[in-house]
Amino acid sequence: MTVFGAQTNSCTFDFRAGDVGTVPKAMAHFVENTGDVPLRFLEPFRAPRFMDVSLAQWMALTPHELVQAHLNIDRQWLNALRKEKQPIV
Repeated sequence: MTVFGAQTNSCTFDFRAGDVGTVPKAMAHFVENTGDVPLRFLEPFRAPRFMDVSLAQWMALTPHELVQAHLNIDRQWLNALRKEKQPIV
């Protein structure tokens, strides 16, 4: 899991089965399964209402010229992103 804040502040952690991690309030995070078996991930919230932002959807909906200029991402890769949010079940 990578937790990131403003500018270039980020930390990446490698978790194993049974580990617990926390994300500070108002900080973004990204979870990636780096193993070879399915990941079971539980993310509880203390807030009464859940809201999230899909980075892939955000990049797909942002003018590609801006994303390319700032992130140096290939146009073909950007074109493959879906504009609809992809829920994780």
